Amino acid sequence: MSKRNPEISLQRRTFCTGSFSLAALGPLALAGCGGAGEGAAPAAPAGGARLLAGGAAPAPRTFAHPGLLHSEADFDRMRAKVAAQEQPWLSGWNALLNTGRSHLNNFPRPLATVIRGGSGQNFAQCYIDIARTYQLAVRWKVSGDVAYADKAVEFLNAWSSTLTSITGNADRFLAAGIYGYEFANAAEIMRTYPGWAAADLARFQNMMLTVFYPLNHQFLLQHNDAAITNYWANWDQCALASILAIGVLCDREDLYNEAVSYYLAGPGNGAASQAVPFVHPGYLGQWQESSRDQGHCTLGVGLAAAFCEMAWNQGDDFYGLDNRRFLAGAEYVAKSNLADANGNLYYTAMPFDPYTSVQGTGYGISGAGLPFSRPVWEMIYNHYVNRLGLAAPYTAQMAAKLRAEGDGGNGDQLGLGTLTFTRDPVAAGANPSGLSANLVGGQVELSWWGSAYASSYTVQRAATQGGPYATVASGITDLLTWTDSGMAPGVYYYVVTAATPSGESGPSNEAKVSAGTALHTWLPFDESSGTAASDASGNGRHAALLNGPLWTAGQRGNALALDGVDDYVALPAGVAAELSDFTIAAWVNWNGGRNWERIFDFGSGTSHYMYLTPRSSSGGMRFAIATNGGVGEQSLATSSALPAGQWVHVAVTLSGATGTLYINGAVASTNTAMTHAPRRMGSTSQNWIGRSQYADPYFKGKVDDFRIYHGAMSAAEIGALMAG
Repeated sequence: MSKRNPEISLQRRTFCTGSFSLAALGPLALAGCGGAGEGAAPAAPAGGARLLAGGAAPAPRTFAHPGLLHSEADFDRMRAKVAAQEQPWLSGWNALLNTGRSHLNNFPRPLATVIRGGSGQNFAQCYIDIARTYQLAVRWKVSGDVAYADKAVEFLNAWSSTLTSITGNADRFLAAGIYGYEFANAAEIMRTYPGWAAADLARFQNMMLTVFYPLNHQFLLQHNDAAITNYWANWDQCALASILAIGVLCDREDLYNEAVSYYLAGPGNGAASQAVPFVHPGYLGQWQESSRDQGHCTLGVGLAAAFCEMAWNQGDDFYGLDNRRFLAGAEYVAKSNLADANGNLYYTAMPFDPYTSVQGTGYGISGAGLPFSRPVWEMIYNHYVNRLGLAAPYTAQMAAKLRAEGDGGNGDQLGLGTLTFTRDPVAAGANPSGLSANLVGGQVELSWWGSAYASSYTVQRAATQGGPYATVASGITDLLTWTDSGMAPGVYYYVVTAATPSGESGPSNEAKVSAGTALHTWLPFDESSGTAASDASGNGRHAALLNGPLWTAGQRGNALALDGVDDYVALPAGVAAELSDFTIAAWVNWNGGRNWERIFDFGSGTSHYMYLTPRSSSGGMRFAIATNGGVGEQSLATSSALPAGQWVHVAVTLSGATGTLYINGAVASTNTAMTHAPRRMGSTSQNWIGRSQYADPYFKGKVDDFRIYHGAMSAAEIGALMAG
């Protein structure tokens, strides 16, 4: 795997998944991508650890305080709204007063050892005191009454002078994660109180670093010595929230970056792409635990939202990561817990892609625990709708249903979001955004994010970039997706506009797509010297030759000879990121002899990849694509290996959910349930010819005329390509 350690660019505030590999946990930095952060984002903390202009060394990060779930500006808003007795803030304030946990007659009950799981459990005593501390802190900040501040400090000091360990069975990691981020949030608020002595703050920080953080770190590194997909998303997510929160509380940039690096590219189910493993048309993002139960789905959504909000208050936008992948997941979980106007439960008719882990395979959304009323939705709703002006219809329904939010009573979330997260309604919605266009089954599948207050949407298409556009669909309401078909082969451009109370909105971003088949990348390998292979498609995807491959005579002109020791070819990062329907074809002359060599392997490590091997351990050729490791592979396989010692033409195509493997122009294998198109792997960083994502043998033999196409070629087209 890549050992790169790219820097952060805070000014850009947005990040790419899959653009680098996670080599190890610890003080890793990040690669920035994309444009400016969306919405009226908080100013970046001065001196943040980011790549400076011209590649200068980054300055140490200075964290904003208070800067976890709530900033000082947030408390200013709460104070003003409650003082003015405005709704729904006043109802949110009353919800705080009615939990029974923000009163002055409560007293701390610290433990030396918190036990969760197994015998002797006492963890409720811990989370009740954390809830009391947090609610006392909020009550002080909103009311200004220092009696509540003094009481909160009493709780913080009692625990920091007593707690030495968290134990139990595997659930101890949940305790360290959930209660870690919650306790850090309470302390982060109170650090602004002059009555909390510096020595006492330091002792509390030490408790977080020596009791909570080691378990968080250990879990992400080892997963309790279990297979990486054994633990559901919320296990990773609580550890990530805790590490990030402790990093801010303790001014530890290394911890903060550890959490962020894992969220972007970690191997476990709590990383961004694994928590939402499949995004359906209309941007409904299937949650990793959707086939388990709704209680754990809503827990994960709440934990991920807390992570995003805490990072937002430090100037980093993970709400917007990967075209707002988290919002797609939140909308999916919210809709799963709702019903239509006639009382029909949505989840029974929602799309679901079969999901496999070591826990087994899920084939649909579980209704267990439905509907689950967890107070986590105001945070999400107010970010996307009232900060950014987007439409989030199902999240909005969940937030309205639970308003005014209490604390939930179970310690799994801090809650009280109606008071703490509600913002004034946005004056006008944003333009439609995030428009994507993908060729799926030969048709153009469009999806986009909507605009707050919009009543319907219009799709427009052009044959040239920038227009002129012609309307091809209108009156679209829900879901925000549309499929175009019947066009002649060629390149098309799309935009979407919204019907709003003030008229038609401005257009969305323009999305480009090739209908039919179009050459994407072509490496003829006809050079005779040098360490680069030119892309003859004209698209600039030139490849690098690593460790000394040799130029040699090929099937057509020259070819590349790989020695099977360490030679390979590297294509650019993200080479397959825009591919849905596709064709990959090449001439191959394999020396034979070893299992699991790779003709090609595009991925970002052992979680996200697609490969073609001339012989697997079963003895036959195999193409496979995975988005959550080997346990979830979708594959094409043959009973016999690729013929050795001769030139053979190989091709793989995907059209919709139908994958086909061709050998010398003949169909060798077909699978009609291949839903993991290359774009679902994200922007892969390790795109290799001749090398595996795993510690498999390098390819020994020759490769010639390597091609990638948008679109799936027919058998006749494969035959014509082979004939040359």
